[in-house]
Amino acid sequence: MPQAPAIPQVTRRRHDREIVALAVPAFGALVAEPLFVMADSAIVGHLGTAQLAGLGVASALLTTAVSVFVFLAYATTAAVARRVGSGDLQAAIRQGMDGIWLALLLGAAVIALVLPLAPGIVDAFGASPTAAPYATTYLRISSLGIPAMLVVLAATGVLRGLQDTRTPLYVAVAGFVANAGLNAGLVYGAGLGIAGSAWGTVIAQCAMAAAYLAVVVRGARRHGASLRPDTAGIRASAQAGLPLLVRTLSLRAILMIATAVAARMGDADIAAHQIVLSLWSLLAFALDAIAIAGQAIIGRYLGADDAVGAREACRRMVQWGIATGVGLGLLVVAARPLFLPLFTSDPAVKETALPALLIVALSQPISGVVFVLDGVLMGAGDGPYLAGAMVVTLAVFAPVALLVPALGGGLAALWAAMTLMMAVRLLTLWLRARSGRWIVTGSTR
Repeated sequence: MPQAPAIPQVTRRRHDREIVALAVPAFGALVAEPLFVMADSAIVGHLGTAQLAGLGVASALLTTAVSVFVFLAYATTAAVARRVGSGDLQAAIRQGMDGIWLALLLGAAVIALVLPLAPGIVDAFGASPTAAPYATTYLRISSLGIPAMLVVLAATGVLRGLQDTRTPLYVAVAGFVANAGLNAGLVYGAGLGIAGSAWGTVIAQCAMAAAYLAVVVRGARRHGASLRPDTAGIRASAQAGLPLLVRTLSLRAILMIATAVAARMGDADIAAHQIVLSLWSLLAFALDAIAIAGQAIIGRYLGADDAVGAREACRRMVQWGIATGVGLGLLVVAARPLFLPLFTSDPAVKETALPALLIVALSQPISGVVFVLDGVLMGAGDGPYLAGAMVVTLAVFAPVALLVPALGGGLAALWAAMTLMMAVRLLTLWLRARSGRWIVTGSTR
């Protein structure tokens, strides 16, 4: 945490209002995202086991593919927020349009790969012979919506940079409702089966992208910003996003290693791991909402050449991260008797999951600070450092996690390794935050 004098009470209250105004709607939008998959699963599940299994494979592939490009939101948020802080809204929206054009180009590239390679990709992920045709159908159709999904990411970054997290919340909720209605109508009403579910998702994603584009285009016209693609600007957006792509891939590798290790332990362990991981991911939404607020607020302060304000905001958000982490940890401990029966009635799975849940609860204050500082450094445009720090974290975690089964450790030991991973992230991020090297003021970094 950066060294600074105690924050005056008036300033602290101002920061609190900013954090709440941005974080609460951001949390709602984040929670709405996984509801898409849940709605699809609930509807397709009544078609049959093979269809649901196919959906599970295809949706996992799509979710992974889209999450890899989350840098479109993160990098765009930081760049736009800096321009907002400098008072140049025209340049801010122009910067956002560069991110949206990049999203369209990447989306087209993904479609070109997925359409012909879908059967091979599905087979590579181990889909059964009965599920594979359904997975291929869903993947091919849904891939047509990937450009829209990536536009949603980039446009969300634009609005976050403009200090607006309410519009993404409204669009996410409307998108979920539309997706559920379209899926039900096309799967059963039109009799399209799993293809209907895929088309419903594509239509809902395209509608969400259209809604975002309408908002951004209206803002561009209001401030006289060009909507045409700019090669230099698109290239700059890609260069800013590349380090964050490395960071994201490293984090995905950590989660994949943890799941692979759990799978080698036995059925009860992998089942318990999935339960604990689902809770860990849900808690991450709450902490990530504060991180999103951090991206927008820090970028704005730095764009306004206010280094002192950026430091004070960072300190206050770290305090929020600690407090939120403690609260979430206590909630996990208190709710564990109610949480586990929601997922399993198997005593062996419950017994295996319980110690891991307690470890997750104890690690939440660490996670709170990690998420906040991650958001602060993203808002500062400090992507290269974040990439390097995550690669170091992966290099520490991988051998420790792989040694867990070799040394006879169980799921609790694996989640202790996950806590070590978060502790390494905390150390690397705290050292950077304390150094102050992330504080680079100006409309661009």
